[in-house]
Amino acid sequence: MKTFKNIMSWVLPIVVGLLIAMVIRHFVFTMVRVDGPSMEPNLENSERVAVVKPAKVKHLSVIVFYAHNVDPDAHSKTVKYVKRVIGMPGDTISSRDGKLYVNGKALNEKFISQFERTQGTGNWDLGGLTDKYGWTVKTTRVPKNSYFVLGDHRSVSNDSRYWGFVPAKKVLGVVKVPFWDTNAKKRRNVNSISY
Repeated sequence: MKTFKNIMSWVLPIVVGLLIAMVIRHFVFTMVRVDGPSMEPNLENSERVAVVKPAKVKHLSVIVFYAHNVDPDAHSKTVKYVKRVIGMPGDTISSRDGKLYVNGKALNEKFISQFERTQGTGNWDLGGLTDKYGWTVKTTRVPKNSYFVLGDHRSVSNDSRYWGFVPAKKVLGVVKVPFWDTNAKKRRNVNSISY
């Protein structure tokens, strides 16, 4: 009996700790690794960031979502993309001469350089993209329970311009650059500019 108590005295805290960690990871937050240059300069390739699951998605939030059945080229069910939310449900989105417009108003994009804003962006609106790429959802507005997302480095980003909208049910959570990252500007551009 004494041996059993001794074993349980160290096994029980380990089991409880593992259960708490699993609950936090499943419902509260997890860590993910950024893959590729599409979110530069604010997120670098191979950088690890926190994903807060219950956080509310807003304009300019950086989100992680499951890309399977969103991007036709994402064949694995576990592949995740990191992108910035430009359009919320009901929004109109367009791009003219290197500027993005949300509901007809120019978007302040101080979080990226002129080069990242203009290279590979082109002139378009949602209706034109719908026709050009043959999206299954034909619309001029972001559909209900969906988001329009772009990478910060537009010329290398595979994003909503090509494959359409991200259903809200595919969103894993909102990205937060951890406090130990010493780049305050990057932390602000990812963590604090959503509205």
